[in-house]
Amino acid sequence: MQIEFEALVMPNKPPFDPSAMTDAMKAQAQQIWLAGLGAFSKAQQDGAKAFEKLVHDGISMQRQVQSTAEEKIAEATQRVSQAANQLSERASGQFDRLEGIFEERVAKAMQRMGLPTAQEWQALHERVAALEAALGKKSVAPAARARKTPAKTAPSKKASAKSAPSARKTTATRKR
Repeated sequence: MQIEFEALVMPNKPPFDPSAMTDAMKAQAQQIWLAGLGAFSKAQQDGAKAFEKLVHDGISMQRQVQSTAEEKIAEATQRVSQAANQLSERASGQFDRLEGIFEERVAKAMQRMGLPTAQEWQALHERVAALEAALGKKSVAPAARARKTPAKTAPSKKASAKSAPSARKTTATRKR
């Protein structure tokens, strides 16, 4: 069966015989051969020009790709910068809010302990300053005298250290 199928599909061809070719066929084959040689020769001659053109096209393509990449990098950098700024603003807002909560709690704790507020301290400072100014006008002379008289100072440690060895000598001489 195998042989019958091959006989139907592939008819038997006689082997190639160049002498059976006609002169027209030989001339046509010769022209095809010459056309192939001509194409090969032209490719060799134009090959250098074609190579230079390919190099030039490659350089322009590389520049185009590089500029596109730089644009994308700049775009990405800008996006990252914007995201960082937004995060910074949010964090700053959260820290401000946290600081406010902390200040409120400290103020409440100080109030529970009976300590004065910042405004009360400021009012007290202003009141003391006003009282000092009023007293300063009335008695400038006694305050100036009090500042001019120096206070007596205690003896220095060096002086007491110098006197201590002499005391030891007297004790040592008494024991003899």
